[in-house]
Amino acid sequence: MTRPAALPLLVLTAAACVLGLAPILVRLTETGPAAAGFWRLFLALPLLLALNLAFARRDSETSGSDLAPNRWMFLAGGFFALDLGFWHYGITLTSVANATVLCNLTPVVVTAVAWIAFRERPGGGFLIALAVALAGAFAMAAGADPAQGRRPLLGDLLSLAVSFWYAGYFLAVKAARKTASALKVMLWSTAAGAPLMLVAAVLFGEDILPVAPIGWLFCGLFALVHVAGQTGVTWALGRLPAGLTALVILIQPLVAALFGWLLFAETLTVIQALGGVLVLAAVAIAQWTGAQRKTGAETTAPAPAET
Repeated sequence: MTRPAALPLLVLTAAACVLGLAPILVRLTETGPAAAGFWRLFLALPLLLALNLAFARRDSETSGSDLAPNRWMFLAGGFFALDLGFWHYGITLTSVANATVLCNLTPVVVTAVAWIAFRERPGGGFLIALAVALAGAFAMAAGADPAQGRRPLLGDLLSLAVSFWYAGYFLAVKAARKTASALKVMLWSTAAGAPLMLVAAVLFGEDILPVAPIGWLFCGLFALVHVAGQTGVTWALGRLPAGLTALVILIQPLVAALFGWLLFAETLTVIQALGGVLVLAAVAIAQWTGAQRKTGAETTAPAPAET
């Protein structure tokens, strides 16, 4: 039976909302930027391993104890570690506005590469949604505090690189999902990324351990956000075009801004609010377009046998 396109889109939207908590938790972990990324990945490993073992007998591709990885999973982990590291440091060196705009070029990169590598030619409705989403992301960034960071040029370059690293992660996961379950891809990409984040934290002399017990609590919550949010994205990437997935992920900064307002009294300006409305409108357009093209999406992204 063919799975409806609505379910992957719903899961992806929920996962993007969960991942919107990530910037908030980076601030609350009481560690350095790369160290926060390490705890996010390292503490997620036991839960991911347990989930893989629990579903092993029900998954035709991991029957018994076959949890062997492939090169795409390790490549995804490497890209994800680069994404976390560059983003965490870039936003401390340049303005929030510049970092947000440059990081949100990911859908452009993913759409272009997916068009060339996976023959996923975007439709006119999707291109309109992409333009609206980028306009909304720019509005949210432009309405933020324009104060420059310590080294704006370096921060801009790091932030621009994030769009390529996250695009690489998306496309590597998509390739891995052609033959592996979402949980298996998550297990090995997380295992590959964790030591890279620890090495970065040590090299940059960061505070690796949280100062207080509450910091450990937030590190644990960070791991749960990673498992729930990133697994949802990984699962959706096996069923939706990579460009559509990257576009829907733009909900993240909107959710982060909302929780920043609720928890840290970081108020939204009128321009930022307008940008958030544009992002939501773009996601709605993209979801409608994806539903209209679901047959083509399933052809380009066959799903492995899962329960």
